[in-house]
Amino acid sequence: MLVLSALAQADEVDILTIQAALHIAVEDNPNLAQIRARSQTLATIPSQLGSLPDPVISFNALNLPVDSFDPAQENMTQFQGGVSQALPFPGKLALKQQAASYQAEAAVYDVTEARFHLLRDVKTSWWSLFYLNRALDILTSNQELLRQFIKIARTKYEVGEGLQQDVLLAQLELSRLLDNEIRLTAAKEKTQAQLNVLLNRPANQLLNISAQVKESLPNLLVESVLFQQAENYRALLGSRRKSIKGAQSQLELAKKAVYPDFKLGAFYGGREDSLSGAERADFLSLKLSMNVPIFAASKQQKQVDQRSSELMQQRYALQDQWNKVRAEISMAYSDFQQSKNQVLLFKSGIIPQARQTVASMLSGYQVNKVDFLNLVRTQVTLYNYEIQYWQALTKAHQALAQLTAVVGKDEIYE
Repeated sequence: MLVLSALAQADEVDILTIQAALHIAVEDNPNLAQIRARSQTLATIPSQLGSLPDPVISFNALNLPVDSFDPAQENMTQFQGGVSQALPFPGKLALKQQAASYQAEAAVYDVTEARFHLLRDVKTSWWSLFYLNRALDILTSNQELLRQFIKIARTKYEVGEGLQQDVLLAQLELSRLLDNEIRLTAAKEKTQAQLNVLLNRPANQLLNISAQVKESLPNLLVESVLFQQAENYRALLGSRRKSIKGAQSQLELAKKAVYPDFKLGAFYGGREDSLSGAERADFLSLKLSMNVPIFAASKQQKQVDQRSSELMQQRYALQDQWNKVRAEISMAYSDFQQSKNQVLLFKSGIIPQARQTVASMLSGYQVNKVDFLNLVRTQVTLYNYEIQYWQALTKAHQALAQLTAVVGKDEIYE
């Protein structure tokens, strides 16, 4: 008994629920990890761009006579040490740091966006795998039923109460189910490989998907509220807004490019006493230099034009993305409502009625009151309805996953 209990616990541990799959993906997915790493990298840049260039320390030997290399020979000979510092025009460093900060903040939004996309893909693959497992289970049950039908038809044919065509018809339907099994199995292997990749696992690793799920579906918030939530929470839109601010900072920086940058230096030159022993005074030199933007029309002004165009591009990109987000919300919303209605119809009406019809047909056939062809067709119809039910439930949950991703928030229900 202890061994059986341990095995049962091991099986339960190995079952991959959708919550477990989401947790594993967030922790282990390499694509999400590299986007996080990029965000962390960009976060280190603003302080670098906002700092002054490193000062330069220099040591020079000036006016050293080459005939004797004696520092006491000439009055102007000196050994000089100094320091110089480049000083960008006031405001340039702050704008560079600001632009990089906006880029880093946009990258943080990109991490959130990538996480929602990953969760959507995991949910979509998990539900596809769940559907394929259920479809294969239903198919196996129907294969067994058709084998029973074949046995009944063959028995009736052998005693002269049935037709050989009934046996052949049942065998043909069984062959069709076997063909469906081949296609579903291949689809399951592909979907399993896709989910394994998202979980950072070997593509051929077997996955034990939970067989029990909650079949009830939630009520969504109204579409206009989802639009408002997306405007406030969608990370992609937040990233676009930060990119606009970054482009605005780059434009302001380009406008300041026409102002010169400076370089300030101080140098101390020490001189040796003369050959006659007379003391020589040391020298202090100060230096101030600046660049002169004499090619502003073809250089700095063109940079301003470039940054202006980039800013307009970012603004148009935000508007275009917002239009796409609303379209994606509307499509996912419609897909969910359609699938939800289908789930309710199949579960409460079509499937119970189809099961009653099959049971009645089977009873009638056994007493020769129902044609075998109608019995088989009714069973195949029930099989198709059961498959369509789980397919509709899967599509509903996949639409929810898509809707959550495009809204950028988990709370989308009433």
